[in-house]
Amino acid sequence: MILYYQTHSPFARKALVFAHEVGIADRLEVIHHETSPTLRNARVYAENPLGKVPVLLRPDASPIFDSDVICAYLDTLHDGRKLLPQDGEARWQALRLQAVAQGLAQTGIALRWETERRPEKLRYGALADGYREKIEASYDWIESTLDDEAPLHIGHIALATTLSWMAFRHLPPFRSRALLTRWFEAFEKRVSMQATPLSGDTHD
Repeated sequence: MILYYQTHSPFARKALVFAHEVGIADRLEVIHHETSPTLRNARVYAENPLGKVPVLLRPDASPIFDSDVICAYLDTLHDGRKLLPQDGEARWQALRLQAVAQGLAQTGIALRWETERRPEKLRYGALADGYREKIEASYDWIESTLDDEAPLHIGHIALATTLSWMAFRHLPPFRSRALLTRWFEAFEKRVSMQATPLSGDTHD
């Protein structure tokens, strides 16, 4: 399988960290692709009409995207404990945390547009403030709800890769939340995170 990737995407990294955690990273050929709303990448568009990575190319089936779908698919390819719980409350807790983490990353991306990527005269300060409020509220919610003793699941991977990216991009910090910080620092030491470091700048 081929994974269209980007070394500075929290979403692409989430898929690759997941592959490491379930023991199938060696089955992926990882190919870096630069993408942005203002920079068309024809090879990525050929596989994903949204022009985004990650995209998983399968040898005998159609490509799949985005990171949520790719992780769900990868979870069917191994015989170990599933990282997307199959039923019960554990499933909804994992998916809920994944949803918050994905939204947090998307909000961080939006904040970058309003503070550095968009031409300065077109930036909207009130919108940037609104994004900051969502980020801080998300950190507070995670701090108050995170079960740091729960078995590893997809929500944890989404959260760790998002928090790492937020720090990488110098977005509003989360480290004033003691539980969240301890949990993240422990997660960052995992082999899956060490094998997938963030690097590079966005190209528009």
